[in-house]
Amino acid sequence: MPSDDPYPVRPGSRTRAYLLIGAVATVLVISGAAVGLARGNKQPDAGADWVSPAASAPAAAPSSAAPPPEAVEPPADLPVISYEKGPRGLPADPETEWATVPTEALRPTVKTALYDAPGGKPRAFLPPRISGLPVVAPIVARRDGWAAVLAPSANHRVGWVPESGWQAEPLRDHLLVDLSEHRLTWLREGEEQQSWTVSLGTEATPTPPGRTFVMGTTGTSGAIFAGLDALVLGSVPQNPENLSAGLKGAHTGIHAWTNRSAFGRSVSNGCVRMPPSAVKKLLAEIDPGTPVLVVA
Repeated sequence: MPSDDPYPVRPGSRTRAYLLIGAVATVLVISGAAVGLARGNKQPDAGADWVSPAASAPAAAPSSAAPPPEAVEPPADLPVISYEKGPRGLPADPETEWATVPTEALRPTVKTALYDAPGGKPRAFLPPRISGLPVVAPIVARRDGWAAVLAPSANHRVGWVPESGWQAEPLRDHLLVDLSEHRLTWLREGEEQQSWTVSLGTEATPTPPGRTFVMGTTGTSGAIFAGLDALVLGSVPQNPENLSAGLKGAHTGIHAWTNRSAFGRSVSNGCVRMPPSAVKKLLAEIDPGTPVLVVA
């Protein structure tokens, strides 16, 4: 694990986010991002096992005998999720080895409380924007008139919100990162579009496994990144104690890397390094909220 001094990404006009990046002399070492998809086999047949959260876990129809649990009014001083500080007290994402691909998302227009269960305790506010990035949180479950969304600035945590006052947005794409094969695959509506050999995190600074999502993009600085923006993910360092102090508030990401010898190896601080041509494609096609599933 290199003890690099942090080299923060210079945010572009669209965001003030930053990733896990360090500098050694004139060589930049950026942390990798975690992406992922669920799998039973390496590549499921088109249409098979790729189901909507609503289809896999339909909401129970309210009845006069069992109305949906009511939401407790959140306190005004409830913590607000930020780029550097994630939520506390939220339950773990229930899907680990096999993760259903989310097909819908919540885009909050106002500060929205995340609860630890349907009708449970409010734990944090999800704001409409985080560090200049629009919040589009994938929906991973529905129950009793409530929806569970992936929480940003945290690894595999979900928060529950009442299904009222907002409409879900469709998600057509997802990214699958296969840790064992060092491969990122882009799929649209379950159909593979393209696939690339990539570089991932080391054993000490791994690319976090599980489900996360694309928060947006941020600018980069340095020729090693080919002058391209990076995709910022909701996931954060899995082992922050192995990173320099300046990187512990950073997020993982997907970014270009001009040194081709890194591909197919585990050498980053957690981010996914890709060929510049691949990052150009993703920047043109991938929207905020796109699910990223990282599998072993």
